[in-house]
Amino acid sequence: MTRADIQPILEAIPAARQEDARHYGVHPYFTRRPANVVRAYIERYSREGDVVLDPFGGTGVTAIEGFLIGRKVIQNDLNPFANFIARSIADTAVVSTLPLQKAFEKVRLACQDTLHEIERSDEVASKWLKRLPLPENIRLPRNSDAEFFYEMFTTGQLAGLALIKQSIDRQAKGVRDLLLLAWSASLAKLNKTFLSAKGRAESRGGSSIFSIYRYKLASQCVELPIWETFHGRYLNVLAAKEEVWKLAYFRKLRSGGKHPLNSQRDFKVLAHDAATLDEVLKPASVDYIFTDPPYGAFITYLDLSILWNHWLGFHISDDDRGRETIVGGGCELSEEHYKRSLARSIEASLRLLRPDRWFSIVFQHWDISYFSVILETASEGGAELKAAITQTGDVIWSMHKKKNSASVLAGEMILTFYKPKQARNKAVVPSRAFDGDPAVVLSEVFDACLANGVGSFTSEALFNRLIMELWHRRALGCLSLGREEFSRGLTQRGWSYNAHTHCWSRNVGDQEAHGSFTLLG
Repeated sequence: MTRADIQPILEAIPAARQEDARHYGVHPYFTRRPANVVRAYIERYSREGDVVLDPFGGTGVTAIEGFLIGRKVIQNDLNPFANFIARSIADTAVVSTLPLQKAFEKVRLACQDTLHEIERSDEVASKWLKRLPLPENIRLPRNSDAEFFYEMFTTGQLAGLALIKQSIDRQAKGVRDLLLLAWSASLAKLNKTFLSAKGRAESRGGSSIFSIYRYKLASQCVELPIWETFHGRYLNVLAAKEEVWKLAYFRKLRSGGKHPLNSQRDFKVLAHDAATLDEVLKPASVDYIFTDPPYGAFITYLDLSILWNHWLGFHISDDDRGRETIVGGGCELSEEHYKRSLARSIEASLRLLRPDRWFSIVFQHWDISYFSVILETASEGGAELKAAITQTGDVIWSMHKKKNSASVLAGEMILTFYKPKQARNKAVVPSRAFDGDPAVVLSEVFDACLANGVGSFTSEALFNRLIMELWHRRALGCLSLGREEFSRGLTQRGWSYNAHTHCWSRNVGDQEAHGSFTLLG
């Protein structure tokens, strides 16, 4: 059977945000797709034993979920910190909790009492700092509140973290990485960028690195207890590994021992530029791609990961920074660089994809020219767009969304393409055939998208509908649509935004469940 017969996913999948211990609670990161959504896509578009690739892998949701359901996966990300998280969670070399628990107990005996002494006295902490191995006190990115690395910590935090890490480094390799994962997660809380949530327990907060996307120091430093924080992160890692071990055990039982999960064999990790992945992987060797590339200038991943990469000993070169698919950062990468890198990554992905296979890409941004790059590049590479779905509410809302809910896009669009067995004649790329008055066309598109009778909708749902309508009218690459123009276009047509329901409706108090728009077809 040709895989062209696969019925595309045409409805949004409700996100089970906190369902899996292997992804939620183990370690904070900038973005993370809901595992149940990613898993559903992998199950639909690939088969057991297939090779599944994520060229922008992040902390490995695609790779981990594919691996756990019997796919051979390739996790790729330029950020070694992200790869470390993915590899540690998926690793099957340690097969039970016992060695991990024994190693943790050794660390406890070596550190717990000394940590309490360090927390009681800066003088004691300072003495310990002279004896402990520390990373170099490097300079931080220019937009940071702190100029140098050590300035992100109190004396007690710096000494306490160094003490625990020294003890962990003495443990055996397999369990050492798992304990380092717990230590790394503790690092996110035991520094001056930690912002405690108002009205909740002090520990219920997070680093400004993950919410404001820069090294902003808290106006009032919250010093959480060091050992207790590490112990809590360790328990989260233990729960994650128990979940993975349980799934591996059940899979082995179901297959009669014929198909055990083996991360050394079936979980490949690369730290390569996504735009040149076909230089290290064989063309036409991948069966399915699910990926979530960076969204322009929102997050400068490598700069914001210095806290972890530097202390964990993961080297980031200037060349790595110069190849990151972002806008801005320490290398001040241009928007043209971003678009070129995004396009080249899609081109490389399509070269790696076998014919008669599928490719899904998750994306969202107010700049519609980015969508034009994705759609044009895929079309020119011979891929056929088969599904476009709005997944509103998948992400945990950032501080920016909470403060500006009408003008910040929280959900994404999942675009799914099919690469046919035989390359077809390249169709006319829609955006290049546009001929008309941009203002008139944009107004017509607004009216066309609002004419389907939906009485209430999210910004994301309508915006994505506008994207697809502009694409079909061959106008996507020739028009601009900013957030102010988007809001103005709606208010001028009698729509109002309800900040409580996060929906646009004809009446401000309308509590009707929000509707959806058909994006394709």
